[in-house]
Amino acid sequence: MLAHDLFIVLPEEVLALSGIVLMLVAAWAGDRAGKVATWLAVLVLVAAAFLLPGIGDAGDTAFSGMFAGDSFAAFAKVVIYAAAGASLLAAAGWFGRAGDLKVELPVLVLFAAVGMGIMVSATDLLTLYVGLELQNLALYVLAAFRRDDTRSAEAGLKYFVLSALASGLVLYGISLLYGFTGSTLFGDVAAGLADGLSTGELFGLVFLLAGLAFKISAVPFHMWAPDVYQGAPTPITAFFATAPKLAAMAMIARVLVEATGPATESWRQMIIFMALASTVLGGVAAIAQKNIKRLLAYSSINNVGFALVGLAAGTPDGVAAVLFYMTVYIVMTFGAFLIVLRMRDQDGQPIETIASLAGLARTRPWMAFGMMIFMFSLAGIPPLFGFWPKFVVFNAAVAADLTWLAAVAIATSVISAFYYIMIVKTMFFDDPAPAYAPTRDPVTAVLAVAAALFVSPLGYLAIGPLDYATTIAADTLFTTGG
Repeated sequence: MLAHDLFIVLPEEVLALSGIVLMLVAAWAGDRAGKVATWLAVLVLVAAAFLLPGIGDAGDTAFSGMFAGDSFAAFAKVVIYAAAGASLLAAAGWFGRAGDLKVELPVLVLFAAVGMGIMVSATDLLTLYVGLELQNLALYVLAAFRRDDTRSAEAGLKYFVLSALASGLVLYGISLLYGFTGSTLFGDVAAGLADGLSTGELFGLVFLLAGLAFKISAVPFHMWAPDVYQGAPTPITAFFATAPKLAAMAMIARVLVEATGPATESWRQMIIFMALASTVLGGVAAIAQKNIKRLLAYSSINNVGFALVGLAAGTPDGVAAVLFYMTVYIVMTFGAFLIVLRMRDQDGQPIETIASLAGLARTRPWMAFGMMIFMFSLAGIPPLFGFWPKFVVFNAAVAADLTWLAAVAIATSVISAFYYIMIVKTMFFDDPAPAYAPTRDPVTAVLAVAAALFVSPLGYLAIGPLDYATTIAADTLFTTGG
């Protein structure tokens, strides 16, 4: 039995042990081993992806049903590991130019990946909390990674304080659900809710969902995102916007389906409110932004709202649509941040103002073309691939008799399209600003080209495989959740 349990958690074991080994390397070799440690961490993430249980079968549970190694977790972990590895490669090039690539970076990302893996596999509320806090401990340090930068230190402190508050809400919700259902296992909680939702159980559900919503920066729990995105180093911001976002969304989907499935009508109202509020605020607030990273923060809030439209359906098709949406969103957002990583002045200092993009089509045409692809794709403008995930989540909402929700979400998408098009207009039609310094980072260039090809019309070739994988993952979740 123990051997079986250890096999189910093998990817997490590999990541954790590798993180410990790299920590010893960091203590012995110092920052001069930063690039080597980064590449080793990427290889470890690739190896962990190949060791995932549940990819080719229905998977199994471990530790008396507290941890699931199923297809749902396997799909989420593959995308998480890919995003974490790509973020590490981007960070190596960005920090390496300034000579301040710290060897602790890959160690923290590996430990964050362990926490995210536990989050998406958790089938017990306490297991969920352990994974959540393991991820948070790494993210606190990553947000304040540049200790000599006031903005980075401020971002780390803000994220720590607000995340601690959210963790308290999660714990209080867990305690209420445990008190009124008598268990922390998802299946037992669902059984306790099956005979109707009591007032205590409703409060527990509200507190739990509020704390978890903070992790995806859904309105009204979004307040940390703009400041942390702006203050953290750009490659760290790219990491924040991708892997943890998917992990939190997958975690919420599992909780809502497996633990609180019988209370769908109750939590659907909260999800619908967060979806609409996120799409509206994320669209309106982004218009006035002057900093590209703050704009992308509001873009992430906006896109989370669209993903929640699919989750509000509460059906296998809805969950599959959420996984599909978040996968494509990660590529689009990461691609946009890869362009931002190349925004440097002639002294090599990072530039983050939107005004500096003026006339980019004449000074750096390929860079402008790449940013245009990512902006139009984030806006969901066909024929770019970013259109299809929006169509999928809206279709899932319509199939669940939430046509009005899909209609309102479509209307709010026009708001977000405005500021994406505004950036394209700045790059192609405004008078040129001082040109960015040339950058020589072939790894991030390759990543940017790959991301651009994925969100181009060529991305439609991935619809079949992605639809197949997300459908299996969602069906597994509903089969397990009963």
